[in-house]
Amino acid sequence: MAIEVKIPAVGESITSGVVSVWHKKSGEFVNEGEPLFTLETDKVSTEIVAEKGGLLETKVPEGQEVKIGEVVATIDDSKQPGAKKVPEPKKVEKPQEKKKEESEGKKKEAQPEKKPAVAAGGDRGGQESPPPATTLSPAVRRIVEEEKLKPDTIRGTGAGGRLIKADVLEAAHERGKADLSAVALAKAEEATDDREIQPSTDGRFIRKKMSPLRRKIAQQLVMAQHTAAILTTFNECDMSAVQELRRKEQDEFTKKNGVKLGLMSFFIKACVEALKTVPVVNGRIEGDDFIQNNYYDIGVAVGTERGLVVPVVRDADKKSFADLERAIADFAARAREGKLKIEDLQGGTFTITNGGVYGSLFATPILNPPQSGILGMHKIVPRPVAVDEKVEVRPMMYLALSYDHRAIDGKEAVTFLVKVKECIEDPKKLPLDF
Repeated sequence: MAIEVKIPAVGESITSGVVSVWHKKSGEFVNEGEPLFTLETDKVSTEIVAEKGGLLETKVPEGQEVKIGEVVATIDDSKQPGAKKVPEPKKVEKPQEKKKEESEGKKKEAQPEKKPAVAAGGDRGGQESPPPATTLSPAVRRIVEEEKLKPDTIRGTGAGGRLIKADVLEAAHERGKADLSAVALAKAEEATDDREIQPSTDGRFIRKKMSPLRRKIAQQLVMAQHTAAILTTFNECDMSAVQELRRKEQDEFTKKNGVKLGLMSFFIKACVEALKTVPVVNGRIEGDDFIQNNYYDIGVAVGTERGLVVPVVRDADKKSFADLERAIADFAARAREGKLKIEDLQGGTFTITNGGVYGSLFATPILNPPQSGILGMHKIVPRPVAVDEKVEVRPMMYLALSYDHRAIDGKEAVTFLVKVKECIEDPKKLPLDF
């Protein structure tokens, strides 16, 4: 029976993806749970595995954009590779077939090598006292050593399971095919890269194809700009209190929890308090309806070499500072290693992005659809500010809140950002647990 392989749902705002590479080709057999292809979206690259084993027939080429739910392949589970390797009826025939191969091999071998080959053939009749399976004839041992094979991993068809020359020749041949396939794939990828990179005749510029992930990111960002009425409001906050608290508690916090106390956990907690104060920022528009979320799943933007991804910290309001720092560190590590799962990116209600790690002083973040708000953090810079009618140099950070003006009024957006500012400048307003 042919089983359809469909593109799975990968998030509320994701409607399509790109089949970037097929790990199995059409006409090959696949096992249950084996990776079939890599699906790239604007948020994550993930491997889609086979739900059943069988014969694969692909329906779309690599690099093609596909919709959620679209059928990209079929697996015929009535056909299995094992069907071609039924051992019972072929056990009797194999020695004869392999004997022919041995005979052909004898013609090409020097005279000293013929004697052990005859001995290997004679093993079939020695069933009364078969040699142990680990005993190798000189000819077999020579092939094993030259080809660097592992005898324990090769199935012997000789008497008592003994390895004969045909067994090791076949094992070497199969490994050679696998090596050639890997080389061919590498050459094909290199050739594809060469075709996609087109230098100008005068060498002043190079034209190359955008990666599937970058194309999807571009489409998603343009869609966000065209769909939502994005507006940004700004404020600044004094980071003195948070920095002092971190300096004071860092050693004990790290010793107790095995992770450093960073800035992001403070901003997540501050955003949760602001979302509770202004709930509309925690909602989203869906058609003609407004969905009010009563949970706090906060997305934290992470930059990688392949693009920006936004893993989601679930139930951030219920997590301790240590839990938040562990989650952030784990997401960052897995994002850069390309090991994030699709479910790590689903269901966020609000997003925080920190351009300050790259030195950004001031920016307007773009919404992460279908969310209605995103907070932008920036670089901390010592600046002179008025404090109690005196000029003091304080560590200051600009904050930016981009929001969907269709759902959120200016007053609500400003109130939200002021609440974040207050919580950061006076951390005692946060539920500190360290």
